[in-house]
Amino acid sequence: MDDSGTKRPIRVGLFNFEPLRVAGFSEIFAARGAFEARTVQLPALLHEPEFDLLLIALSDVPLTCELLSSLKSSQPRLRAIVMGAPLDEESVIALIAAGAKGWLEDTSTPEQILQALHIVFRGSIWAPRRVLSNLVDRALGGKPMPLEARRTHFTDRERDVLRQLVMARSNREIAQALSLREQTVKSYIARMMRKVGVDNRIALSMQAAESKSGTPEDR
Repeated sequence: MDDSGTKRPIRVGLFNFEPLRVAGFSEIFAARGAFEARTVQLPALLHEPEFDLLLIALSDVPLTCELLSSLKSSQPRLRAIVMGAPLDEESVIALIAAGAKGWLEDTSTPEQILQALHIVFRGSIWAPRRVLSNLVDRALGGKPMPLEARRTHFTDRERDVLRQLVMARSNREIAQALSLREQTVKSYIARMMRKVGVDNRIALSMQAAESKSGTPEDR
């Protein structure tokens, strides 16, 4: 929303895409009206926070990880989604660990791209559920994880709820999946938020995924 109170489109920066792909994005966004896109180059990308979201064309995993790390330092609020040819699970995990908030394959449909942008803009992470589940399983399985995550102790049932929460499921869906009362699910989520020190479920999901404590499977 701009200063006049008018709802403005979500600004998406396009980095490293070929002109034909840029034209395709512009057409998709124009048809929906919720987004507007503009290409951006280095070094402006690292110093001009003009975008709400950033869509990066993957060229090389290590180089993209370096870029994501730089962005995380210079523009910590900018949410980046990486798009490219299919990768192995470990490479996708490396991109997320470096700071990506989403991963899309080149074969994604316009609807999947728009859904990913909406999800990431709202503060969640978009990636194959198997990837994020892997992150959670590593953390909850006793493998090394960040000190901050180790300091937060969740019960087994809280972990079950957290897994479902990071999959962007509602309280009702979580309750049905785990055979719990909806009010019980709300209590678990409230308790985990207090433990982590956040005040909403999106922040809890983000903290869980970023600290490798929770997760979404293939969409």
